[in-house]
Amino acid sequence: MKRLLIVLSLLGVLTTGTVFWLGLRGDPGDTTVASPLRAPAGVSPAERGRYLVQVGDCMACHTRQGGADYAGGRVIPTPFGDFYSPNLTPDPETGLGGWSADDFWKAMHEGRSRDGSLLYPAFPYTNYTKLTRDDSDAMFAYLQTLPAVKEARREHDLKFPYNYRFLLVGWRALFFRPGVYQADSSQDAAWNRGAYLVQGLGHCSACHEARNALGAVQSRDNPAGGLVLNWYAPALAAPAEAGVQDWPKQDIVRLLRDGIAPGASTLGPMAEVVYESLQHASAEDLDAMATYLKALEPTQPPPARGAVQVPAHAVEDMAKRGAAIYTEHCASCHGDAGEGALPAAPALRGNRAVIMASAVNPIRVVLFGGYAPGTAGNPRPFGMPPFGSTLSNQQVADVLTYTRSAWGNQARPVSAAEVARNRQGPLW
Repeated sequence: MKRLLIVLSLLGVLTTGTVFWLGLRGDPGDTTVASPLRAPAGVSPAERGRYLVQVGDCMACHTRQGGADYAGGRVIPTPFGDFYSPNLTPDPETGLGGWSADDFWKAMHEGRSRDGSLLYPAFPYTNYTKLTRDDSDAMFAYLQTLPAVKEARREHDLKFPYNYRFLLVGWRALFFRPGVYQADSSQDAAWNRGAYLVQGLGHCSACHEARNALGAVQSRDNPAGGLVLNWYAPALAAPAEAGVQDWPKQDIVRLLRDGIAPGASTLGPMAEVVYESLQHASAEDLDAMATYLKALEPTQPPPARGAVQVPAHAVEDMAKRGAAIYTEHCASCHGDAGEGALPAAPALRGNRAVIMASAVNPIRVVLFGGYAPGTAGNPRPFGMPPFGSTLSNQQVADVLTYTRSAWGNQARPVSAAEVARNRQGPLW
């Protein structure tokens, strides 16, 4: 027994040491790797950084409503509590004014603040670690040109035990491996450029990949995102959700750049991404992203999470009531048979945004309205008005149950409890 206790104690010490080594180890990164994003000749580092910061959509998280650009303070609600983004302007007291390019690289590549403290992965350094040192330096050079804004950082408001930052040591040991993107020699330059943008700078997996109970990506078992600002981020590889493997490349580019494409439009948080970021991407970068997304191996859509079972005997009555509601409120735009009337109203028949397993986005569109972004390619977007103040939870459930099962659609019914749940939280 004594020998067993000694062995177990040694194993415990070894395990603890390994966890701390993995969680706290530094990684200088390979600073010799060239960026797949070739900079045009004569462009200064700061100007190149302006483009990278924009395509990386840093403004989305680091600008609060009514606040100065990049001055932080935006709340990011998560299952673990509320995170508040920091100030990226060069203010010496509250921003990055006292930081160096090395400090910024350490944050992007290793997930460490200037003082060495570990950063919460609400900041997507798990994606940014793929960026090259040249791109990181360019982004920092641009941020240093911004007007300095004094905006004190708000402390995160996290639930127990996530408010204990030292626990990140274990999280990093389990889930984080720093490393600059390494080109896949079996793929061409366009694919690698797209992979660098999607996996790294664009940090698409921050929304579009499912996460486990500790907030780590679990794409192997769950190929789609969960709720992001109370909207569902569909699977990029599943043709039944957001997969574009069978799309013409020009339609993928159009959706990313303009926010609309034949049979598709962006809404909610993704509309914000298009408006603030992707519409400004170069033609070469958009083509590269389309190349990469089109080449993803198709996957099956994940099962719906948070669905509430509707008794079979109730579905028929719900659909009948929903048909009447549809005729009164929806048919004038979307058509008697869900055929739509473009460009104002999309078809609901066969619309994968309507019939995917998760009903979160259709519910939120009915409750709060749906609006594509205003872009150069779609300067006067049409939008759907909100019905949250007009229809009860049961009525929303009824009309969605009808539209998800009519005209050849085959999707599960929606419960009033699901609708009630989605009346809460931020719009985006």
